[in-house]
Amino acid sequence: MMFSSTRRVLAVLLLSCLFFVAKGQPVSNPGDQLSKRESRPYKVFTSGKQVTIKSTKEINHIMLWTTSGNRVVEQKEINASSYTFSIPISEKLYFLMVGLSDGKIYTEKIGLQ
Repeated sequence: MMFSSTRRVLAVLLLSCLFFVAKGQPVSNPGDQLSKRESRPYKVFTSGKQVTIKSTKEINHIMLWTTSGNRVVEQKEINASSYTFSIPISEKLYFLMVGLSDGKIYTEKIGLQ
């Protein structure tokens, strides 16, 4: 009986220590996300089902997929600063991945009208 109460006290002390020592995720400023978005070295232009990507760096590859995960467009070895493609299906929202020649990869959600 004494052993059981000692265990409880130790468990409570241990959990109390963990409560005070544990740290949460750092607080992010909503403005940080906006500044990261503005630093992208490319712009996306849409006109109907046609999408044009213009970049200050060379575009290596692109991929476009629907919000349900179906791959719509994939083009590798583009090696140009501008690329235009047409979307063969009708959806309103897509995810776009742009890979640049410096190895950086950017993803974003785009909408078409």
